[in-house]
Amino acid sequence: MAKKENTILSIDIGGDSLKMAEFMIFPDGGGMRLLRFDVREYNDEQREMTLDQSFSEIFPAMLSENHFVSTDVMVSISGQVAFSRLSKLPPRGDDKSNIRRVIDFEAKQIIPYPMNEVIWDSQLVVRNIEAEQQDAEPEDPENPVAPEEPAAPKTTEEIEALIVAVKKDLLTDIAELIEDHGKKVVAIEIAATASYNAARAIQLGEQGCDMILNIGGRCSSLIFVDHSRIFIRVIPIAGFMITQQIAKEFNISNPEAEELKRRHGFVALGGAYEEPESEVAATISKIARNVMTKLHGEINRTITMWRSQNGGTRPRRAFLAGGGSLMEYTNRFFEEKLRIPVDYLNPFTVLDIDQDVDKNRLNTVAPMFSELIGSALQAATNCPVEINLLPDSIKGRRAFQRKKPYLYISCVTVIFCLLVFYFGVGQRLDIDKTKVQRAESAVKNTEKMVKAVQGLRRDFEDLKGQYDSALGVIKKRTVIPGRFNELQKAIPDSMWLSSVKLFNTATEVQQQKSGTSFDPGDPWAGMGGGGFGGEQKPAESKDYDALKLVGHSLVMREDILNEAAFMEKLLKTTVFQNSDDAVGYVDKYFIGPKGKDNVTSFKIKIKLKNPVKM
Repeated sequence: MAKKENTILSIDIGGDSLKMAEFMIFPDGGGMRLLRFDVREYNDEQREMTLDQSFSEIFPAMLSENHFVSTDVMVSISGQVAFSRLSKLPPRGDDKSNIRRVIDFEAKQIIPYPMNEVIWDSQLVVRNIEAEQQDAEPEDPENPVAPEEPAAPKTTEEIEALIVAVKKDLLTDIAELIEDHGKKVVAIEIAATASYNAARAIQLGEQGCDMILNIGGRCSSLIFVDHSRIFIRVIPIAGFMITQQIAKEFNISNPEAEELKRRHGFVALGGAYEEPESEVAATISKIARNVMTKLHGEINRTITMWRSQNGGTRPRRAFLAGGGSLMEYTNRFFEEKLRIPVDYLNPFTVLDIDQDVDKNRLNTVAPMFSELIGSALQAATNCPVEINLLPDSIKGRRAFQRKKPYLYISCVTVIFCLLVFYFGVGQRLDIDKTKVQRAESAVKNTEKMVKAVQGLRRDFEDLKGQYDSALGVIKKRTVIPGRFNELQKAIPDSMWLSSVKLFNTATEVQQQKSGTSFDPGDPWAGMGGGGFGGEQKPAESKDYDALKLVGHSLVMREDILNEAAFMEKLLKTTVFQNSDDAVGYVDKYFIGPKGKDNVTSFKIKIKLKNPVKM
């Protein structure tokens, strides 16, 4: 059994039947092989349904009964539900973006439906005018014309666009149904482009214009193959019209008319010929001829359109395809009418047929295989026309499927990054917690040390206060003796002090105002320990900034007094002030000797440099 990877399932959704065939595709352009196929005609009820409804009725059963293994599906759809038009493009250079914009504009102009309701695609066709002229049909051999000298070849290229459109809802329903059954729709095209690719595969149109007439059940497709050019016209005249005429003629149902057509039907020959013995067969053949004559009229009209409006050449040959061409003498009828060779299209030369295929059954439906083979060729190799009408929903799903591995990788990467981040954050958090614990421990130890230091500092301040207090006391002990020593140095040998007292100058001023101060008229007052002015009240102030000195001096010679030298020595000591205003604070009084006494008396108030606090 063939593997799924190298097979393709081709489905042709016709207006009167559903055809499916599975092919094996050989690698490196090695060709194809037909593995299995099935053809199922719609019943009378299904013919009245829309194309997608008829397909949904038959497709699941055909899929399960034939055991098609391929997952990839190529779909061709009947031309009766499609719009196609060959449009000549104005010259725009080689800029693909300009060409695309022109095609978009042309599509909006010619497609007879709102653009949001259709799925459309286009195929660029390059027309080589010189090659077409060289392959044009020759002159009548009975009236030959002397050949002229060939002119220098002039090659002109024109660009045409084949624009194809189908209703979006129809294609979406068909594609979704196929996908729901586990298949993958690779491409969707119309039956005419599939037949064209099959014709080009067997080299039709290489030497000139060839025509393919695909007579289906509900419509006929006329395809012109001229080198790389393609022209398509769908004609609403086909085999079902013959069935309807038979049913009307004999007043029977369509299924009964279809049965009569298959049993007795053929296309009546023109001119004098012997009619069949069966009157039914004769009637059916005439009906068939009338319908084919109408079809021939549309073919002639199409050929004229092809040649006049599109610059095409007259077809050299015609090839029949489709179920409606199976009626006997159809090829002969068109040979008579078109006056060109008419044969059946045989695309089977591009593939092999598996030995398990029912050859007899295949032979009866072989004219209906051009679409199936053409669709399979698009999957197997590069084709001249590659129309793809895949719905946007399927394209979006495919794009998502292609992105799935990257999405999974992205998700895994994100999860991995989150795990790494979580692990890193956890590790960092543990490290930070350890650091915080260490810092808290260090802070607690530091706080303990700070408290200890603060306690020690308080103890130190207390001890220092005690020390300073003791030191102050000690210093005070030396202040008075030190000043007396300075005072003693300033006293001459012939002078002595009888009284030394500390006082406050402010208090002294108050005492003077109250009349209790020293009386200079009583030179002996206080001698021997009285001081100035006899008994005085102790000073209220504890700050003493001056001294009261009372003393005597021995006069060795009457003309020599030591008071000036004594005062000068006093002021030079470190005990008393020695400044311009120091004299203002000195109050001195000297009493010279009296009579025969050689002793003088003196009283001095002198201000201290540094007050003494008691």
